[in-house]
Order: sequence, then C-alpha cells, then structure tokens
Amino acid sequence: MPAALRIAMLATLASTAMPAGAEEAAQPDFFGGAICQPPYSIDGATALYHAAEKLGKADTSGLGGAVYHLPAPITRDGFTTQDVLFAGSAYGVLIAGEVAAKLAETYHLSPETTHLLGASSLGFARALPDAEQPMKGTGLVSIVARQGPGLKGRTMLACEFVSNEDRERLEMFEKAQNRQR
Repeated sequence: MPAALRIAMLATLASTAMPAGAEEAAQPDFFGGAICQPPYSIDGATALYHAAEKLGKADTSGLGGAVYHLPAPITRDGFTTQDVLFAGSAYGVLIAGEVAAKLAETYHLSPETTHLLGASSLGFARALPDAEQPMKGTGLVSIVARQGPGLKGRTMLACEFVSNEDRERLEMFEKAQNRQR
C-alpha cells in the first residue's frame, strides 16, 4: 500500500476514533448554555466566557454586558443568533427578531411580573426545577427571554442566576412602584 494512502487512512481512522464529545468540547454550545443545558454553574459560565473571548473583542457599548459576535450564525429550534451575551450573572444569546413570545412557547416560559425597571418591554421566565438549582440556598436559576428597545430588534435568551437578595430588592421596588400608581 502506498505511503500516501496509508497516511490518508490513518487520518480518517484518527478522526473517526475521536472520543465522543471531543468535537463538541472544541465548539461550545452557546445556545445550549442560554437554555440552561447543562444547568447554570460558575464553571460552565466561565468555560463559555473563555470560549467567547477567543472570538475577539467584546462590544461593551450597550446592554450592560459584553456581546461577542460569532463567526457564523447558530440556528436551533427555528431561532437564529450570531451574538453571545454575558451580563452580570447571566449568559445567553441574542436572537434575531423580537421573538420573546415564540421563545416562551418553545421553552415553556411564563410572563414576568416585572419589566426590569423599563429595560424590557416583554419578558418571560421559567425557574429550573429544584433538582437543577445548583445554588438554591443563595438564589434561583431561570431561563429568560426578554425583548425591549435597547435590544434593537433582537431578543435576549439567557440562563440567569438571581440571588435571593437581588430578587427581594426587586420585589420591594416593584411593590413600591405599584403603590405610587
């Protein structure tokens, strides 16, 4: 057998013998992260952030976070994104179009009772089940879909951790706002 043919066969065997998940590890699942698959963790968020940093410089000019532009669009469940978002204790993607209601239907999200001090005009969320709450004693992890004027025709889909203290403060603020109305 000619040497060139043996090298080609070895290369083919090596690529097919790659351990399961090795290719996936090379290409992080930003969309999966946005829908909390796997459930939120500091290690998972850090790994996604480091992978995003390799894409280039983040746009930090708006949205209160860092947006990284993907080299090619990602499509999943009929939704398309080309931007990854990290903001506070949330990571996710910016979906093309104002599709919060469609995302809510697809991922079984319920309407949010707050609009984040006007930052979102339409928002939906679903807390993960107790078994998937990694830091239940300190806060809750939810899948959220939000759209608003600041997103400029896009919808944020994210896995978000909100501490118990932050949630209590937001609820107190919302109650105070409702009393003033």
